[in-house]
Formats: sequence, C-alpha cells, structure tokens
Amino acid sequence: MRESGILMHITSLPGAYGVGTMGKQAFAFVDFLEEAGQRWWQILPLNPTGYGDSPYQSCSTFAGNHYLIDLDVLVEEGLLQKEEIATIQWSRKETKADFGLLYNNRLKVLGMAYGRFKADKAFDAFCKENESWLPDFALFMALKDQFGGKPWYQWDRDLKFRRAEALEKARKDLNCQIRFYYFVQYLFDKQWTALREYAHGKNICIIGDVPIYVPYDSVEVWCRPELFQMNGELDPVNVAGCPPDAFTADGQLWGNPLYRWEAHAAEGYAWWIRRLAAAGKLYDMVRMDHFRGLEAYWSVPFGDKTARNGKWVKGPAMDFIKAVKIQLPELKLIAEDLGFLTQEVLDMRDESGFPGMKVLQFAFDSREPSDYLPHTYTRNTVCYTGTHDNMTMRQWFDTAPAEAVKYAREYMHLSEEEGYVWGVIRTAFACVSDLSIIQMQDILDLGGEARMNFPGTLSDSNWTWRAKDGIINKSLAKKVMGLTRLYGRLGG
Repeated sequence: MRESGILMHITSLPGAYGVGTMGKQAFAFVDFLEEAGQRWWQILPLNPTGYGDSPYQSCSTFAGNHYLIDLDVLVEEGLLQKEEIATIQWSRKETKADFGLLYNNRLKVLGMAYGRFKADKAFDAFCKENESWLPDFALFMALKDQFGGKPWYQWDRDLKFRRAEALEKARKDLNCQIRFYYFVQYLFDKQWTALREYAHGKNICIIGDVPIYVPYDSVEVWCRPELFQMNGELDPVNVAGCPPDAFTADGQLWGNPLYRWEAHAAEGYAWWIRRLAAAGKLYDMVRMDHFRGLEAYWSVPFGDKTARNGKWVKGPAMDFIKAVKIQLPELKLIAEDLGFLTQEVLDMRDESGFPGMKVLQFAFDSREPSDYLPHTYTRNTVCYTGTHDNMTMRQWFDTAPAEAVKYAREYMHLSEEEGYVWGVIRTAFACVSDLSIIQMQDILDLGGEARMNFPGTLSDSNWTWRAKDGIINKSLAKKVMGLTRLYGRLGG
C-alpha cells in the first residue's frame, strides 16, 4: 500500500510556553495531516532530552519528556492557574526553543501542579502498570536533584554502586520527590495517550524513534552496568561513534557506553525486548536508529578526544533481530541504514525484511553512493527528502556544488515555476517506495535557519527549530493533498 507522512517533532510545533507540546497545537497538526491526506506522523524520541538538549541522549529509555506536557491542559484540569505561567519568560524567540529557560522553569511549574494533585485510581493504576521502570527512574531523578544535577558516577560511592542499604535510605528520605516524578510521568502518559488516540481516530499512525545507544549518565547504565562495556570502577572501557568520512575528518565521537552484547545474548536480549516493547506501545512503527551498528559498531577507547582511533567490532546481527521478531512479532520497524554500509550490513537488512531508508538529498552528492537515486529503489523502502540530521532542501540548493544542483535539476525535471523544493517533494511522492516521508521544513520551503540538527556538534541551533504560528494552514494542506492524491498515496 502506497502511503506518505510528515516528519515534524513535537517540540517544533508553535505554542506559548517555549516549546511545542502535546496540547491544542499538536491536535491541530493532526487535523492538518488529515486534511493533507497523510497517514503517518513521524517524530523524534519522546524521552527527556539530555546532553546538548538532544532527544537521542536521554537519561531514560522509558520516561517521557516533561517539556512536552501541555500547561494549558493543566490549567483546564485545575492543577495550575493561568497567571502562574503567564508571567514566566519561556522563550526569547518565537521560532526557537530555549532549553535553558525550560530547564530552569518547567519542573518548578509542574511542582505547583503537584501541590494541587490528589492521587486517584488512574494514578495508582499507572504506577502499578509501570513498576518495571518507574521506581528506578524516579529515584534516579530525585538523587540527581539532591546532588545538584551531577551524573550518577559522581554520587556517593554507596549510591553509585547501588548498595541496598543506601538505596533504601534514599527511597525513604526522598519519598516526596520520588512521588513528584511519578506524577510528572503520569501527566506525560495521560496527555500522550489522548493525542495518540486522537490521531488514530483520524486514521493517522505515528512513527517513533529508538536510539541505538543510551548515555553514560542514564538510569539504564546505573541500574545494569553489567550490560555495558564498563570496568570495575564503573567507567566505560570503550564508547560509541562513527569513523572519519568525507563529512567529518575526525569522525563523530558520541561517547555512549557500548553494549556487552554477549551479556545481552545470555539473557535472551531481555533488556532490549523490554525497551522495544515499550516503544511499540508508544508508537505504531519504530525507526531503529543506527541499524548498521547491529552488524558492526565503531568502538573508540574511552578518553580519546576524537573517533579516529576507533575500530569496527562485530555486533549481534541476525541473532538479535531473530530474537526481536520471535518475541515481538507485531512490532513494525524501519531500519535506519544510513552511513557506511558494507555488504554484510545490506545482507542483514535484507534478511531482516525491515524497510531501509532512501534519502533524496544524498542522491546527487558525489560523496555518497548512487543507490539513493529513485530509479534504484524497491518497494520495501521509505523515501525521505531529508532527515532531522540533514540540511533542509532549500539549504541544500543554496549550498550544494553547482554540478550537483544541475544533476538534480535534470534528473527530477525541476523548474523555478514549480519550485525546486516542491519538485523534490513531487519526486519523493512519485517514487516506488511504499512510504514517503517529507520534512515539515521542506514543505514550508525553509532554509538553513530551520535545520534541526548538525550531527557531531554542540550548538544552540540544534534541536531548537519551531514553526511560526499560523504557517501550517489549510492552503498548505490542500497543496500537499494534491500531490498525495496524484501519486496514489492516500492509503486504504
């Protein structure tokens, strides 16, 4: 079945409180998707943002990002008063999320809401349903507050090593703060469930994202260090990254602890199964980030300043994938198969049966393989104009070498009358891929100011783009609908 969708993270939605939320603007975006004939809304990870404000560096693989909790909904529920939130500075610029202001203010406001909250049966049921991860997460966050935000590996030694008496004492001493974090996660779950059900009612499904790695400073590493490449002092031995290439001379040093895959295999990949099962409850389809890392991963000695001295180490490959398919047979996955691909990686992807990704922006760049050209696609693929890690298409046309732009113009029959970016969108809709996903920035024909992320860098431009209020409208939906209908992507 031919279908299409739009890539637009929730934080990029417009709104009054500094970042896009799961409130009325998210519901309005679902309405836009329906009017535009789209069947899929793709978002980035919903977990709390971490180092560099990245949703791919979260302290928890199960918790939801409290920034996404809509404050107006809490006003309607009587948990907040309008004047309490109206006087707070949430942002300095309409089209840019200010994570510093959010960090300083959001939890304080949610604390006010907690002061008015009375636990009920729904709250108790949520706590019981999530007891496999919520107690550890809430304790982790309460301890981080107690230690002034320090990472767990800088806490008191007894807590760092999770000695039973120290943990029990912390649970008693920090009980109120622990319950607060239960409450925050309850709010997130309640609002996300309402939004997802509204989308389903409009025949729109959601594609979510699961990062392959978790950060060193995460509740997962703190609780299960034996599943990661750590030494006796709980320092990483080797960390993740990717090798030097035409884009980055030093490679990318991500710094995440690498897995002890043999330990995961010994317990039937139970940790991963739980993680993917949770993602399957949140989303209708899951994009598996850095899929090639399952076949072989770039291992960099801990302490190196660049990724240059890394080496390829074999991963679990099909052994892992078969375990997932047996234990989670209903889970729908997209393989993020970008980057340096060997024949072994391609064989693993094909054997898995998961659709791979085709990025049109890569098709006309001589530094990338030519199998991104649409005439090479197969149906079991997902075509993108670009991803959150790419330039916007407008920025690409403004900065790409003249010969690449000329090639793109000839190949896709681009014209100034249609607009180059809309010609790329047309090509994505026309291709043979079963699913085509367009970045919202490309539908809006925005330039470099709207780029979501520049991989391997720390910048206050990363992850901060937001759409102006009113720019996503009915006339735009009508234009997208025209292409969707023309190329048979309305779905069933």
